[in-house]
Amino acid sequence: MTESRLPDPHHHHNAVVKRLKRAEGHLRSILQMMADERPCLELAQQLHAVEKAISQAKKVLIQDHIDHCLESAIGQASPSSQRAVDEFKEITKYL
Repeated sequence: MTESRLPDPHHHHNAVVKRLKRAEGHLRSILQMMADERPCLELAQQLHAVEKAISQAKKVLIQDHIDHCLESAIGQASPSSQRAVDEFKEITKYL
């Protein structure tokens, strides 16, 4: 008997993986910059860029979870409940 698979609800995981791999490569280059004794200002700028990339990946992951996993768990909601969920989704964009 074959196991039927549900569609993967994590639509943006591939995008998150790509962002994280880019950040990983960027971080490696920062380590090399440190070994090359590059100026601290340059290092701080590059670390800031990596931090922003990781933060954005986290944000996409959380939004994906809310958009797909939470919606699936809730199922058919009353209009007032759906408004609350929609507001929650909107406010998380400010994280």
